[in-house]
Amino acid sequence: MESYLRVTFDSEGASPSDIAGRLRSIGFVPTQGNYDFVYDWQGSATHDQVLDLSDEVTRRLRGYRVLFEIETV
Repeated sequence: MESYLRVTFDSEGASPSDIAGRLRSIGFVPTQGNYDFVYDWQGSATHDQVLDLSDEVTRRLRGYRVLFEIETV
């Protein structure tokens, strides 16, 4: 499974490079295409694990004035 993340930046918020560093620190890697980052689960993930990852993204990005959308397939 993989979780794909799309990030929308605010010009009054944190820099894209700062956000990328924060996301990399929890295992996301930059990608190209319809999404900005991907998290590879190295197999299956439970619903609770996906929610935990989403909660961690929220904690890491809180206060940085960015929006995110996450999709896990």
